[in-house]
Amino acid sequence: MWNVNVFYGLSFLMAAIAFAYAAYLYLWVKKHKVENAKIDEVSKLIKEGANTFITREYKILAVFASIIAVIILVLLPKPIWQSAADGGFKEVLQNNIAIAIAYIAGTVLSAIAGKIGILVATLSNGRTAEGAKKGIKPAFLMGFRGGSVMGLLVVGCSLLGVAAVLWITKDAGILLGFSFGASSLALFAKAGGGIFTKTADVAADLTGKVELGIPEDDPRNPAVIADNVGDNVGDVAGMGADLFDSNVASMASALVLAQALTNTLFSGAAVKLIFCYAILGLLSSIIGIATGRIGKKGSPTKALNMCTYITTAIFLVLTAGATLLFSAMESGITEFAWRIWGCSAAGLIVGVIIGLATDYFTDDSKPIVKKCAKASASGPAFTILSGVSYGFISALPAMVGIAVSALISYNLLAPMGGTGYGVFGIAMAAIGMLSIVGMIISNDAYGPIVDNARGLAEMGGLGDDVIEIADELDSAGNTVKAVTKGFSIGAAGLTVISLLSAFMTEANAALAEAGKTLLSGFDIMDPIVFFGILIGAVIPAVFSAMLILGVDRNAQRMVKEIHRQFNDIPGVREGTTKPEYGECINIATSGSLRELIPAGLIAIIATVLVGFIGGPKAIGGFLLGNIVTGLLISLFMSNAGGLWDNSKKYVEAGNQGGKGSEAHKAAVIGDTVGDPFKDTAGPSINTLITVVSLVASLLAALFARFNLAMFL
Repeated sequence: MWNVNVFYGLSFLMAAIAFAYAAYLYLWVKKHKVENAKIDEVSKLIKEGANTFITREYKILAVFASIIAVIILVLLPKPIWQSAADGGFKEVLQNNIAIAIAYIAGTVLSAIAGKIGILVATLSNGRTAEGAKKGIKPAFLMGFRGGSVMGLLVVGCSLLGVAAVLWITKDAGILLGFSFGASSLALFAKAGGGIFTKTADVAADLTGKVELGIPEDDPRNPAVIADNVGDNVGDVAGMGADLFDSNVASMASALVLAQALTNTLFSGAAVKLIFCYAILGLLSSIIGIATGRIGKKGSPTKALNMCTYITTAIFLVLTAGATLLFSAMESGITEFAWRIWGCSAAGLIVGVIIGLATDYFTDDSKPIVKKCAKASASGPAFTILSGVSYGFISALPAMVGIAVSALISYNLLAPMGGTGYGVFGIAMAAIGMLSIVGMIISNDAYGPIVDNARGLAEMGGLGDDVIEIADELDSAGNTVKAVTKGFSIGAAGLTVISLLSAFMTEANAALAEAGKTLLSGFDIMDPIVFFGILIGAVIPAVFSAMLILGVDRNAQRMVKEIHRQFNDIPGVREGTTKPEYGECINIATSGSLRELIPAGLIAIIATVLVGFIGGPKAIGGFLLGNIVTGLLISLFMSNAGGLWDNSKKYVEAGNQGGKGSEAHKAAVIGDTVGDPFKDTAGPSINTLITVVSLVASLLAALFARFNLAMFL
């Protein structure tokens, strides 16, 4: 029988291997030189702007994290004053300190994930543009390998962090603090970066393309550098923190439920298999990344998708072999182990299906994008109507997929014994769906790298042929970003379902200690539960509205600045004077930092208020409403935004009248609406529902002991 310490050691070893391979890819990208002086100059401006923003953002978030760490130290998992009264002060203080330290570690590693993204993306974008001079093959490889550095490092950090926390504390409950640290920072990083990037993107498009009729990345536009900076701070740094959080949350929820299983033999085996599958998932991603290739006339979209399929197949084979070996080595767990494998396989396969469905709705070679582009010929109203309609329809396959995978995985493990087995199966489906997260992040980070490369190719005057190659790479990036967002949103859905069970476990422990009736479920006909459902259901909509309004207000400020420079600075409009790029970067930075805190706090404050008003029952309903509407809105916004973006690119490729046509102007407006949908609000919601679930689990004992519903 293998000791669990073996799997901790293997986790550390696999993380080291991932770091080593990432270092190799980083050095491979770095050895290619940027020869074009203009591209080198702009790349440095982008890097400087991105680092300035991330530094200012992290300083603000450091203050927030410090305050939360003090609150955790005093209150969680038990208030210090209550423990002192019970005579268990020392033990509780140790637990509170452990959770506080784990929380800080989660925020730090999440911040590192974002910083890694900035470093890699700003290194790769100019080199990808230079590579496009030699053809699509070297340019693709530069962008993909640059993104892969981030994928490997982020997943390596998450595996290392989870294994280290559990190895040191032996208590999966402490992981909830680690996961909350990752989630809370990711929420603000994604929201802040999303507001920054779409402020610049919307302002640049409206003033450049729509008003003045100049190209997308024309250096005469004062917002163009801020737009490129935004790709890094939103789509790279924010996304890196987001997927770090998703991976940690899925492992944390599974490990909490595994340790709570009634059969100690099964509980120990479950913990080992979680780490085993996470290790093999990272190994599969490494192999999949190594296979990333494209022919001289190949399709970037097909190449990226093929890497995902290869990684998926490798993972299924490796985990099946590991499960067979594990069953032979440990007696009495054969059926249990294979059922766990079935759960993870179901999650991963459904994740691929969600990706395929998303691809169908967002790929410009598929009929839906072409229909939206055709509608644009009739005006912007029809662009918006078709995009909204297809966006809502696109949510159906993903929602059904999440429901089916949850149902299959629950029923696979429920027959194995006592309470908690079925929900643990759902947690393993989330582990399976995110098992190839290294490849998912690699594909996702590829998108903003090639997006920047496209702008640099235009600003560097590399010619129409090079820009056409960069456009093809960028279109693939938009499609694959939509696919990877489907993966992460689906996994978040499964994870928070298991976190709901973790909340029940924590709440029941507190209720039992207080001699109160335990929770067996959440009856939607109970008015307290229904109260929670209604409040929880509206939070994702309010959160999204606050983020989009933040983009709106900030973009309007930037549009005024662009008009000022065009009207008041001689030579900017003609291109003989360099615009004041720094002014637009400052507007995007200060505005996004001002807008991100209220949007993030609204969800946390609402959770706390509902908990202290209605108690555990209300929180159960709150989480149910939050999960369902959050998933729906997130999928709708991400897919509709990707659809509008690629519809614009389809028109710009010469269809429906091409650039400058009425269809093009309408498609640009659609893309402008879709930008904050797909890159600000949509991908932030899956982090929101994770944060809300973790706050509920961490405060479950307080909600059980202190709530107004006790007096009703």
